[in-house]
Amino acid sequence: MKLQYQWRAFITILTREVRRFTRIWLQTILPPAITVMLYFVIFGTLIGPRIGDMDGFSYIEFVVPGLIMMSVITNSYSNVVSSFYSQKFQRSVEEMLVSPLPNYVILTGYIVGGMARGLCVGLVVTLMSLFFTELKLHSVGVTISIVLFTSLLFSLAGFINAVHAQSFDDVSIIPTFVLTPLTYLGGVFYSISLLPEFWQSVSLLNPVLYMVNAFRYGFLGISDISLSVAFATVLIFSAMLYAYSLYLMDHNKKLRT
Repeated sequence: MKLQYQWRAFITILTREVRRFTRIWLQTILPPAITVMLYFVIFGTLIGPRIGDMDGFSYIEFVVPGLIMMSVITNSYSNVVSSFYSQKFQRSVEEMLVSPLPNYVILTGYIVGGMARGLCVGLVVTLMSLFFTELKLHSVGVTISIVLFTSLLFSLAGFINAVHAQSFDDVSIIPTFVLTPLTYLGGVFYSISLLPEFWQSVSLLNPVLYMVNAFRYGFLGISDISLSVAFATVLIFSAMLYAYSLYLMDHNKKLRT
């Protein structure tokens, strides 16, 4: 298939995905933004002053990058898992898979659509945070690159969940029992330097910790994790999940039955 037709197909899938979540923005963009705003209110005006400074910054300044990243992670993931599983449930995904369109074009369309929603919600949350604290960017390059790679990683994870899911209940299992604990224990609300040495070592097994800390470094210039290790972790996981996603599209018979 010619490159121009592949590009047109990619844009078509991406446009559909973006229209899907923007058309129902009261369900896809506003609720997570309001949820994070409640975190700002609680930690910014109620609990934050009692906790005091964290690594030389006020507590609200410390948690804002983590809360932004948390919204990007959850929305990138949920957009792809719900969209692709719905297409699979309706059996409309089979029409794309039997077409001459390469699987990587289909996959990329869904993934970029999930990234678009995650970044959109992240932007809304960032703007809302300005009402509670003054944001300062320590490194624009680090901030933009880590949020892009993170949204990519969790969009891929959402796709894999959608492929393996056999019911709508399966779609909610991973976010509830895996994604949420990893996010809350990923250094969003605290520095792992506060933990005992054993639990610091255990925390290093959580990939979300690396993303949150790299993103926090982009804003505040502080991190519990080496920046190079954080980026290497995200890139390696992203490459592995992308390769596995393509493998599933090529070999998973359940997508074609």
